[in-house]
Amino acid sequence: MKKRLVPEMTTDEEAEAFLDQDLSDLDFAQFQPLDWERMPKTARITMRVPEALVTALKARAKERGIPYQRLVREAIEKAV
Repeated sequence: MKKRLVPEMTTDEEAEAFLDQDLSDLDFAQFQPLDWERMPKTARITMRVPEALVTALKARAKERGIPYQRLVREAIEKAV
C-alpha cells in the first residue's frame, strides 16, 4: 500500500478536515521531532512570579544539573 504524505495546510479548518479522516495509510517517516533547545534564543520574556516559585525552580534545576531558565523553557514547551 502506498503511504500518503501530509498536505500543506494553511487554516485550522483544513487541518481539522484532514484529521477527521482515516490516517492509517499516512507516512509517519516524514515527521521530524522539533528540538526547541537547539534553536537560537532570540526573544525575551519577562514576568513576575513569587520568589518561592523561583527558589523551587532553581532547586529542581540543580537536581537535574541544568540552568533554571532551561527548566522554565521546558515547561513552556510542554504546555505548547
